[in-house]
Amino acid sequence: MNGRMIIGHIENIELPELGIKQLTVRVDTGAQTSSLHVDNIQRTHIGHKPAVSFDIHPEIHNVDKTVPCTALLHDIRKVKSSNGLCEQRYVIKTPAVLGTHKWDIEITLTDRSDMTYLMLLGRQALGEHFYMDAANAFIASQV
Repeated sequence: MNGRMIIGHIENIELPELGIKQLTVRVDTGAQTSSLHVDNIQRTHIGHKPAVSFDIHPEIHNVDKTVPCTALLHDIRKVKSSNGLCEQRYVIKTPAVLGTHKWDIEITLTDRSDMTYLMLLGRQALGEHFYMDAANAFIASQV
């Protein structure tokens, strides 16, 4: 199918440069950009390049566990959230791994503490890589 992998509406991905081995994400074709729940976002630098530091909660059932991360700042964008409000968010670009597929994705950093999943995988990340099967979950994660 045009070289695209079929994935479910819920999958486990890795974000290796952020030290995340298995993160359960909701695939959201209604969201343009992927978003990740983080805490303690701070502007910083890596060398002379703008960056952000933040804490990630890699386990949905253990919010006390955090992983400190630093990533180059890719962009700052206004994003309309699911409640209809616009907010300015930091955007990072990082490799992601889903099943046997590895590719770079853009992720906005935000507070998703009131959401069921700590990360949404949006349309931009799906791109020409995947088709989504809305009736099934963990299709590619089981590979």
